[in-house]
Amino acid sequence: MADAPRTVLISGCSSGIGLELAVQLAHDPRQRYQVVATMRDLGKKGTLEAAAGKALGQTLTVAQLDVCSDESVAQCLSCIQGGEVDVLVNNAGVGLVGPLEGLSLAAMQNVFDTNFFGAVRLVKAVLPGMKRRRQGHIVVVSSVMGLQGVVFNEVYAASKFAMEGFFESLAVQLLQFNIFISLVEPGPVVTEFEGKLLEQVSTAEFPGTDPDTLSYFRDLYLPASRELFHNVGQSPQDVAKVIVKVIGSARPPLRRQTNTRYTPLTALKAVDPSGSLYVRTSHRLLFRWPRLLKLGLRCLACSCFRTPVWPR
Repeated sequence: MADAPRTVLISGCSSGIGLELAVQLAHDPRQRYQVVATMRDLGKKGTLEAAAGKALGQTLTVAQLDVCSDESVAQCLSCIQGGEVDVLVNNAGVGLVGPLEGLSLAAMQNVFDTNFFGAVRLVKAVLPGMKRRRQGHIVVVSSVMGLQGVVFNEVYAASKFAMEGFFESLAVQLLQFNIFISLVEPGPVVTEFEGKLLEQVSTAEFPGTDPDTLSYFRDLYLPASRELFHNVGQSPQDVAKVIVKVIGSARPPLRRQTNTRYTPLTALKAVDPSGSLYVRTSHRLLFRWPRLLKLGLRCLACSCFRTPVWPR
């Protein structure tokens, strides 16, 4: 007799990785999953419903969920049959980029409220049921910025560092309950949202920022960032495929990077755990040798780096 489908709750499914993951799981040929695809604004559900096709109402349902609201989380879980979640995918997140002096504390707090505390809020809600059943899987869409800091992304990187530390610590305890945690760490992901964000910040004023820093951001960082996304960026579909593999794994990994083309950029920190080599090299490439950085990013786009990292 076939096992009953596992209930998978995914946050942040209006677009990007969340949308693609929900659709791929819902179309699983073996029908192993019952997907609850959530988003804060149900007015944006049209794209997801169209992509789901015949799976809508069968192996996929759409629900409202604001990860920053206790009431919204409770309401969402109450609509799930039995109220039990077998797999939680913490995907909802927001970005923030720009010179630190020009960012408000309210904007910084919003990043942590969504990226970190939103994930913690969902885990607190589903954990009692998982512990009671002594089984479960928590998947966290983190980032390579949770492994290394990136200039002008200080707040976003800090939120991902916080996630990495929190969930690695929690993973030790949860193994005792047969509950697994997997941190999935994409590099640059090419989405419409990212394109609009880079376009917006390119003309933003960032009040309080000195002219030199503003020039570094606009004239050095933004061109390098566009080059990075163009040459090394993955599609949401490719990242979702990796997460599907992680969810289907009999022995889920604690960490899984999704993009081997980005690996050379994280290797410096592994070579020198003090971090000094990474910081010095990043500084020189961005501020002294931008042409070499551009050439290096184009080399990373070489076909020999195109094989994605799949769980073993």
